[in-house]
Amino acid sequence: MPKMKTHRGAAKRFKKTGTGKVKRFKAYRSHLLEKKRPARKRRLRKPAMVSSTDMKRVKRLLPYMK
Repeated sequence: MPKMKTHRGAAKRFKKTGTGKVKRFKAYRSHLLEKKRPARKRRLRKPAMVSSTDMKRVKRLLPYMK
């Protein structure tokens, strides 16, 4: 069986934490920022964890994530 390829786009977007959870960054922070409240923009800066329902999908994209 050949080696699986890592999805390079996903590899740039997800990082593994020390406890084994997967960290992601939030959407809606790239443009059209004038109409968004400052509190919302601050919240969008912080990273979030990948939900347990999406973990299967992320694992398939990143088979060798350390």
